[in-house]
Amino acid sequence: MTAALQRIDVHQHLVPAFYRDALTAAGIGESGGRQLPSWSAESALELMELLSTRSAILSVSTPGVGFLTDPGEAAALARRLNDHCAELTTQHAPAFGYFATVPLPDTAAAAREAARALDEAGADGVTLLANNAGTYLGAPDQDELWQTLDERGAVVFVHPAELPAPPVEGVPPFAADFLLDTTRAAYLLVRNGVIRRFPRIRFVLSHTGGFVPYASHRMAVTIASDAGRSPLDVLDDFRSFYFDTTLSSPRRAPHT
Repeated sequence: MTAALQRIDVHQHLVPAFYRDALTAAGIGESGGRQLPSWSAESALELMELLSTRSAILSVSTPGVGFLTDPGEAAALARRLNDHCAELTTQHAPAFGYFATVPLPDTAAAAREAARALDEAGADGVTLLANNAGTYLGAPDQDELWQTLDERGAVVFVHPAELPAPPVEGVPPFAADFLLDTTRAAYLLVRNGVIRRFPRIRFVLSHTGGFVPYASHRMAVTIASDAGRSPLDVLDDFRSFYFDTTLSSPRRAPHT
């Protein structure tokens, strides 16, 4: 790879063997309707070379650690995942960075692990699933986590999870439900003032932000009516999000 290449992939998931074992023990063999992929640092580096990617920011996809019902077990697995990622980034710098896993919906535990990962374990930000056991980002009583992240000017990578509703037959969750899940979280982050009250957090929405770029005006009018705010101010909040382009960048034929 030449030194001039600067492409950074902020959406690359890893599946360590110990994490796969924990999922298997819980009867989980897929994510978003797709079988869990194989992953290794070596195969990831080969693909990055092929695609001219300078660095990849590793993260854990849904279900994160929320499939564990015991809060202590969830916190311990999040810590183990983050320590594992920290080792990978040290061994393969600057090819890998990572977004830390936190044990939501336990807000206090999530804030503690976010602070540890960012302050001590070299995390480049944190991954937050759009909903955790049906509780969405932006819901009440999450300020301890937002304050922790705001104080550090943290990057927050918002990744969708399974919708808290039965899937529709023939529609794999990753194909459509994931987009709605991200949009719901973005809506609540704006509607409930998280974006305004914690302005130093930089939110990155997966998959071009779900429906946000296409429905922001519709959502802004709704929020303005509901919360007594200016639609233009609400649109400014939606504009503050960053978007990745994973699985959402159209391929167009060249002009002839």
